[in-house]
Amino acid sequence: MAIEASFTIDAENFPLSVIFEQLADATIELDRVVPTARSIVPYFWIYADDTDKLTTDLSEDIGVESVTVIDSVEGQMFVRVDWNLDYESVLTAIVDTDVTLLSGRGNDEQWTFEVRVAKQEELSAFQTYCRERDIPIELRQLHALSSIKSDREYDLTDGQRQALELAYARGYFDSPRDATQDDLADEMGITRQAVSSRLQRGMRRLVASTLITDTA
Repeated sequence: MAIEASFTIDAENFPLSVIFEQLADATIELDRVVPTARSIVPYFWIYADDTDKLTTDLSEDIGVESVTVIDSVEGQMFVRVDWNLDYESVLTAIVDTDVTLLSGRGNDEQWTFEVRVAKQEELSAFQTYCRERDIPIELRQLHALSSIKSDREYDLTDGQRQALELAYARGYFDSPRDATQDDLADEMGITRQAVSSRLQRGMRRLVASTLITDTA
């Protein structure tokens, strides 16, 4: 079963961090088509109030061979990056394991990546690669690609579904969190302990229904 996951890494631990030293307001986004083979170079968009202020030679970054500016208009710059794949990073982890990179977006604090794998073992191999090389990624979300199921197929109770949906809508699962269990409890009119129980049991049932398969 195919699985999609998102993970984050601090900006200082990913190539191109030098950009944020001059453009603190910048965001960097991989172009929609993201090839990951060693012979193909990804393209990036750099968004900032004044991209003309970017004067640093980006090839000085330890993870970069060279950078070519393809186009530049007010507030955005389209660049092609030749990576130094001798420098071990998230990029080499993606290249050297069976992981497909779907998207990537960075700011001065962190990068967020979405990846897809054909099976759980491939994601585990990617995580092991990063752990053994001290590449500090943090898994944020994980879900299996399957047909949409009803609440009953996931075996959720009405209370669990309500708690999970409200928690998602209010930013409880964001980092940093925009809501606490006390906030959710007040809005739902129940105790914090009840909210905690519904979230815990609901998450357990979702994981059991989507990620755990019977291999017997």
